[in-house]
Amino acid sequence: MSDKDRTVPAGKLLAVSDLHVVYDDNRTLVEKLRPASDDDWLIVAGDVAEKYADVEWALRLLSGRFSRVIWAPGNHELWTHPQDPCELRGEERYLRLVRLCRELGISTPEDPYPVWRGDGGPVVVAPLFVLYDYSFLAPGATTKKESLRLAHESGVVCSDEYFLHPDPYPSRDAWCRSRVEETERRLSAVDPSLPTVLVSHYPLVRAPTRVLHYPQFAQWCGTELTADWHVRFRAAAVVYGHLHIPRVTRHDGVRFEEVSIGYPREWRKRPSRIPLRQILPEPAGQAAR
Repeated sequence: MSDKDRTVPAGKLLAVSDLHVVYDDNRTLVEKLRPASDDDWLIVAGDVAEKYADVEWALRLLSGRFSRVIWAPGNHELWTHPQDPCELRGEERYLRLVRLCRELGISTPEDPYPVWRGDGGPVVVAPLFVLYDYSFLAPGATTKKESLRLAHESGVVCSDEYFLHPDPYPSRDAWCRSRVEETERRLSAVDPSLPTVLVSHYPLVRAPTRVLHYPQFAQWCGTELTADWHVRFRAAAVVYGHLHIPRVTRHDGVRFEEVSIGYPREWRKRPSRIPLRQILPEPAGQAAR
């Protein structure tokens, strides 16, 4: 059978991030998320919740509704929250979340990358876990130490500094470098004839962080080590969250989609409250902002 004769699934590749279901309004919003087609896939680009039980609740709900769910971790899933009965830390916590996803049939950064064969495909959908290494320095800083000092002096400090433990790595940036090396190896092995959709909780380039109200926060938003991945690995689109600034931008001609819901005080102000973003097929007339 030729490619022309194959039936293309009718579904869409959709995406969302930063569900933050600890908030009742967000939990209600997530309860209402449903596919329009039995063939719809859903990307969840991190920050489902802080507590393990809340993450499990949301992912179990979504995996039961969508044809396939693809998850990349955010920083909040990796927290060891003092009120969470699950006391796992660092890599051990991450791997427990991977095990949960596998039990639910959800694709993770540790699994073979699935291939979207619906409209806009075939495209390799690659969930990534690369963290950050403080290389998005605060304005005026030239070193990590100086960047962190400026953040502390301004009172703009990510809660990761207190709740996200890098065990067994000596630091979060060391964990990041290890993740970047392993992820780069896996992406290099992807069939070079296929484009990709790269899914990361953090933007792969620094440019989207330029609009942050508090620029000091950028140091917890990614790494310069991924700055060319959207070009090197043939990205048709890059999906990310974390910034709570949903929008479309283009970098080197590649579409970057920030797909977060964010906190209730944020999404209530938006003119459009449709939480699911269509990644493929690319919506017609979509302009970068």
